[in-house]
Amino acid sequence: MTGRGEPPEGPPDNPSGWDDEYRSLVFDESFVRAARLQEFSAKERMGRHARAVRSLPGRGTRRRRSRAGIALVVLIALAFASAVYIGFRNPYPAPVGRSAEPLRSTVIPLAPEGTVPGGTAESLLADGPAAGYRSGAAGINLPPVRRTENFSDSQVTMALTTAKDYLVDSSLDPDVLTGGVVRPVGRLLDPDQTAQFDRSMDAPADDGRHSAAGWLVRFDPAEVELADPDIRVQGTLTYAEAGADTLEVVSDHTFTYALRPAAAGPHPVDGASLFTVRRVVHFLFDRENIRLHRLEVRSAYVQAGPQSCSAGTTGTLHPLLAGERADTEGPRGTDPYATGVPAAALCGKLTLRSPTQGPPQGPDASRSPRSRP
Repeated sequence: MTGRGEPPEGPPDNPSGWDDEYRSLVFDESFVRAARLQEFSAKERMGRHARAVRSLPGRGTRRRRSRAGIALVVLIALAFASAVYIGFRNPYPAPVGRSAEPLRSTVIPLAPEGTVPGGTAESLLADGPAAGYRSGAAGINLPPVRRTENFSDSQVTMALTTAKDYLVDSSLDPDVLTGGVVRPVGRLLDPDQTAQFDRSMDAPADDGRHSAAGWLVRFDPAEVELADPDIRVQGTLTYAEAGADTLEVVSDHTFTYALRPAAAGPHPVDGASLFTVRRVVHFLFDRENIRLHRLEVRSAYVQAGPQSCSAGTTGTLHPLLAGERADTEGPRGTDPYATGVPAAALCGKLTLRSPTQGPPQGPDASRSPRSRP
């Protein structure tokens, strides 16, 4: 055949090739797109009980879903913008970063006016001037706690407890007193003061910044030892705000030790004597230090005796023991024309009390020059 032939009954009446009665069944493109039925793919039809076609969402459904999606995006954007706004408009002030200042300390040896009395440790503690003092940590009592303007009662309690722990570790721990151990004290310090503390322990100096006696009480184990582990303590702890973000705690305590020579061999029964240290220490706490159980030692004023005025107080304390007297050398001179870090030249006189006298209020340093650090 050379071409398409005509049907046997002749050409169709309609030149377009379509019967008019089927014209209404012709689907244009817009009708097809609007159809709500869609044939499943061959893979989908292979499933069990699979239908041949599925219904498509109408225009109204798609429009509603589109509006819901837009609303969700708008809500997320509003939530993010609110979070950013609140972040910039935080009603709580951000904590101000501050660095701990170096410790400033003053250590004054107290020289006795006569011979240091001796006796048994039990009798000296029971009948001596410290008879009314309490034993050990029981003598460091926390005051009644009330919240301040910017610190809660729990924060105040934590600060006072940390200050007490520092006093116990630095004044009552036998390993610190005569064993040369310093870690129990150093672990409670603000990290900004760690380097100063380490230098004061390793290379103490009489410059008001690096005296070991400003941080803790310790004796040379080659010279003395504790004649009795019972250490008598009396004093007070007070607190007040030093600023909106800082709490100050002040400790004023007197510690009385029964000491004896560290010579080898048996010790005489009546070879003990008393040694007294009064420590006035100012502590500072910010909120971070309260939370982390640590503190900043701002200043320390220490009186310790009986000692000779010439005794060095930068490293270990050097007590005068039973039967000993202070040397005749007074405080060393100070040259105001000398350059470098000025050295302290302070010394006080210690009034020795017999067991029949009542407990004193503290070492007598009224004749020594005294200035708050």
